[in-house]
Amino acid sequence: MSFREWTRQHESLWQFILFNILSNISTITRFVCTWIGTAIFIGAMGMTAPFRFLIFNYTAPNSNGLGGFVTFLIAETLAQVVNYFVQMKLVFKSDASARESAWKYAVLAVIIVVVNLILPGYVTDFCTATFGMDAGLAGTVASFVNTLLAVVVSFPLLKFWIAPAK
Repeated sequence: MSFREWTRQHESLWQFILFNILSNISTITRFVCTWIGTAIFIGAMGMTAPFRFLIFNYTAPNSNGLGGFVTFLIAETLAQVVNYFVQMKLVFKSDASARESAWKYAVLAVIIVVVNLILPGYVTDFCTATFGMDAGLAGTVASFVNTLLAVVVSFPLLKFWIAPAK
């Protein structure tokens, strides 16, 4: 059996494999933006004042405050934009119109971004307080946790709701 035949016979499994491999493009985007944002907003600008807005809580002593929030907001937003195009075009090869898929992906992205903005403050604080990690490493761990959560939520929604097979 050729590889092409195998991928056709196991389309869902192959999509899941591609989804995870190609999600690394948005993961790399997220990590790079986290590292740059940490260096700029926390390191250079010192934006570490506690920050709380609605459900977002970056007030814990080691959560990196406003700088942590801004860093994760930028990183998550850019990662989701990259991921939309990667998943729609390369993984699911969707022919759904942008009008049909973009608003659905935006709903998914908002859910992911909101969760991923809530979680890092707690994860970063836990990593620095419990394990003595510096801001950069704690931010990397928080990004890893966010990425894992995004995979669990987004694959089935992309496959069956946003970019289903015609």
